[in-house]
Formats: sequence, structure tokens, C-alpha cells
Amino acid sequence: MKKYLRLGVLLLLVSCGGHTPPRNLDDACALTDERPSYLNAMQDAERRWGVPVHVQMATIYQESKFVGNAKTPRKFFLGFIPAGRQTSAYGYSQAIDGAWEDYRQATGNFGARRTSIEDATDFIGWYMDQASQQLGISKYDAGNQYLAYHEGIAGYQRGNHNDKAWLLRVSSGVSSRADRYQRQLIACGKL
Repeated sequence: MKKYLRLGVLLLLVSCGGHTPPRNLDDACALTDERPSYLNAMQDAERRWGVPVHVQMATIYQESKFVGNAKTPRKFFLGFIPAGRQTSAYGYSQAIDGAWEDYRQATGNFGARRTSIEDATDFIGWYMDQASQQLGISKYDAGNQYLAYHEGIAGYQRGNHNDKAWLLRVSSGVSSRADRYQRQLIACGKL
């Protein structure tokens, strides 16, 4: 009996442990040392879509803090009755259902999962490539890429972000974090 209990606990830890974030999210070198698969996935997406590793990394930090099964907060009716989630955003990239389906259709990656770092980074690369093509935003411009990512390409085109001071502050933070991640990755020889 103890053998089965230990096996059950081990399986539970392994299945839950895949979505925990790295320990040090402020140090790109420590983050990628702890999770080399993250760097590999981001490098693959950079090769495919041209979106730099540090821009992807800053976006994932902002969206999910590298929690693979991150969800938006719940909404409550009358302050205590659960009434669903704020949006359908899910996973590392916090992609909403419609955008995720567009990505799967466009790339033919029908088995893509938002909880997979490889699929999430490929999605971010694809989305930012679309923003670059349609809006002319440089793939190195983490702040404006983030605004287009958050508001959607059409929302960015309409200028929705210009009336949201909080979002402009967030995008400035994404830009600063991307710059910091880039400097760190250069210093430790990973870029």
C-alpha cells in the first residue's frame, strides 16, 4: 500500500511541477540555466519568425510569469458566486481562444497546446510576425509589439492603447525588461 501511495504522490508532483515558474525571473541567464528548454523553444521561434528571444521572454514574463497553466482571475456574481473567468486567456502566452485557433489554422499546428512552452513561443513569434507585417512594428520593439499583442492587431490599429495609461506603463515595463534580458543574455554568452 505504501508503495502505491508513494507512486501516487510522485506522479502528482511530476504532473503539477511542469507548470511551476523558474525560481529567478529577473535573471535571464539563471532562468535559462534552470530551464534550458525555454531558451531552445525561444530560439526555435526566433529562427522561424524573427522575433528575438528577449522580446519573447519579456512578453511571457508579463503575460504569465512563466506559469504554464496560468489563467485570468475569476469573475464573481454578488461578490462570491463564481461566474467564469475574465477572458479565455490561458497558458504561458495567455493567448485567447480565438487567437489560438487562428494560429493553429494558419500554421497547421492543430495539436498545439497553450501549456507547452514550444507552442507558446511559436504562437508569440507568429503573432508578432503578423503585427510586424500588418502594422510595420519592428520585431525588436518590445513595447509596441506588446501593445499590439495585448490589444490585438485591429485594436492597435484603432489606437485603443492610447486611452489606457496603465497599459502604456505596462508596455514600457515590457520594453525595459526586454532590454535587461537582452543585456543579461549577451553577458552570459547566450545571445
